[in-house]
Amino acid sequence: MKPIELPPYAPTLIESTRAIGYSLEAAVADIIDNSIAAGASKVDLFFFPVDKEYVAILDNGRGMDDEEITTAMQYGSKNPMDERSKDDLGRFGLGLKTASLSQCRSLTVVTKREDVLLARRWDIDYVANTGKWTLLILDEDEILQLPHVEELLKYDSGTVVIWQNLDRLKAGEINFEQALGRKIDVVREHLSLVYHRYLSGEVGLKKIEIQINNVKIEPTDPFLSSKSVQAMDDEILVVRGKHIEVRPYILPHISKMTSDEIKMLGGKEGLRKHQGFYVYRNKRLLVWGTWFRMMRQGEMSKLARIRVDIPNDLDDLWTLDIKKSSAIPPAEVRNNLKSVIERLAEKSKRTWTYRGKREMDDSVVHVWNRYRTRNGGFMYEINRDYPLLVEIQNENTEIASRLLLLMKQIEENIPLNSLYLDLTNDEKIENDKDIDSAEIIIMLREILKTTEASLHSDMIDMLKKTEPFCNYVEEIDKALKEGILS
Repeated sequence: MKPIELPPYAPTLIESTRAIGYSLEAAVADIIDNSIAAGASKVDLFFFPVDKEYVAILDNGRGMDDEEITTAMQYGSKNPMDERSKDDLGRFGLGLKTASLSQCRSLTVVTKREDVLLARRWDIDYVANTGKWTLLILDEDEILQLPHVEELLKYDSGTVVIWQNLDRLKAGEINFEQALGRKIDVVREHLSLVYHRYLSGEVGLKKIEIQINNVKIEPTDPFLSSKSVQAMDDEILVVRGKHIEVRPYILPHISKMTSDEIKMLGGKEGLRKHQGFYVYRNKRLLVWGTWFRMMRQGEMSKLARIRVDIPNDLDDLWTLDIKKSSAIPPAEVRNNLKSVIERLAEKSKRTWTYRGKREMDDSVVHVWNRYRTRNGGFMYEINRDYPLLVEIQNENTEIASRLLLLMKQIEENIPLNSLYLDLTNDEKIENDKDIDSAEIIIMLREILKTTEASLHSDMIDMLKKTEPFCNYVEEIDKALKEGILS
């Protein structure tokens, strides 16, 4: 057996790697990963669509020395199987090059450390002419002519990545300036979600600020953490001695969300499309809005979200791709997640169906009863034993028969079709809103006016187990203590 060296032909391979399938937003995120790994606290993106168009990504990270910048520009500079630092967001040693050159034909990296300014460039046209892996080293005069180098010089250290000759980014566009404006909006939305934990300064993370053309990006929290319910305790899965953290959430019903919150979550349609797992690698969002074929997306589960945090030393098990936009959980993880999914989906269904009310709680007297019929359907009926109805009928037997007739008419004429359309379209149902505690006390006082004083205590005890008063027990007890209901 005789081995021979057979290196790839540079022009062919460098063109081929451009077709990996990066979107603009994924390519930008790959560069920002390097900024975060370099300890940056600020990243500025500049999109310049006129004259000599370019995209520049500037950070105030550690910067690089001569050897490091050359290595960074090398294809396959790191072995994906090598152990990385816990803060490293890279994997294959290809991201900087493949992400950048998927959008442009000229990639320049300028870096500063200890007052030393260095620059390297991959120019696809130059590689095509030489037929070799020819990396260009820029001199100081050439560096100073590049965009945003002046801003870099103001930092103690940092790096600016510059994309020029934007052939792929401009492909098929008649008005590139307008098209880029639309693409910037997509990039902004993507980054606000992917890095939301960094942007919000989550405990244990170094907060980072990202700007696009000097406009700050605000974080998008897909879990609405301040309003959602953590449906179950965190679960820790141990794989190869490494911890995977699982945290399930149930979003509040859409009727409890503001219009801004609904918009942030992708609108009414986005609620359904974005249910499922949110997989983070070192707190950076990789994959979201999928159940990994362990469950189908449905209306009843659309409020369910599961945050999964994986460390970067389990990348091989999750079959992470070069773009860091695809990850598949290994069998040992999938098996553990199935039980989490089943429990969470049931809780989400209850939140959607019963809108947070304890309608199946036998300890509470409900206004409506729900029965299963003989043919397998359901029927909703006004509770004939509801205390206020019973009291009215007992006090005035003359209207009892008419009251029963009225209830029957109400039951038979529930606008079910309209309700179904409103609910499935996530319309805000104003009937379903919390009653102000002061209003509850007023209602109680009115009821007690028609009740003998000797029966007040029994009446209050009964109503505290009846809708809607059962949800305001603390307020009722406080009013009793203060003599408001005496």
